[in-house]
Amino acid sequence: MKHTALIAGLIAALALAQPGHTAGCYADYKAKQDNPLRLHYGVAQISQCSKGAARTELSARLAAQGWTLLNIVSVFDESGLAERKQSAGSNFLRF
Repeated sequence: MKHTALIAGLIAALALAQPGHTAGCYADYKAKQDNPLRLHYGVAQISQCSKGAARTELSARLAAQGWTLLNIVSVFDESGLAERKQSAGSNFLRF
């Protein structure tokens, strides 16, 4: 019986260590459109928790909708979502 519990514990630990089971990653960013000039602040979910990866990922997403990424403000986990929701408004998890 002890072996069964030990094996179950190891399986659970390995499952949590898999990339698909990591905490969510998010970035807040600033973007613009030209003619006429429009600016927006937004929050987006990203696949990798780094500013460089966020820059690459969000540049493509925003460009597909006619926006240019200006900068990545920060990268954070779920604990930072609530405090940014109101500031991002309609651009909260939009892109």
